Amino acid sequence: MPELNLRERALGLLSRREHSRLELRRKLSAHTEDADGLEALLDDFEQRGWLSAQRFVEQVVHARSGRYGSRYIVHELREKGVAEELIEQALPQLKESELETARTVWTKKFDALPTDAKGRARQMRFLMSRGFGSDTIRRVMKGSGEEE
Repeated sequence: MPELNLRERALGLLSRREHSRLELRRKLSAHTEDADGLEALLDDFEQRGWLSAQRFVEQVVHARSGRYGSRYIVHELREKGVAEELIEQALPQLKESELETARTVWTKKFDALPTDAKGRARQMRFLMSRGFGSDTIRRVMKGSGEEE
């Protein structure tokens, strides 16, 4: 099988899913010594619209928002090199549905309020590990009533 050139490799990665520029650079840098050529390729892809930070953010938010809280998603976006202004634009959408998402995630896992402090701590840690904020966790742990 012939060796793929950098452009073909990048197109193959982008055809499977959206990538951030940093993520694509990391994956492709293992296959080239020419850093300037890689940057030129990424610039070309951005100009053509094949590599889009905005689309990447939308894809991550859509894929993760049903299972994770805003803190988790924001952390993931930062780890993948997304600009802060794009993250700030996505935050209102994430915050809007965070309580409902937390309740859904909590219900799938536990479905009953804890009867003791140990159980309460375990459920709170679970929600924290999913990236939900302490205010959201407190509201979920108060019960399933709609106290808005």
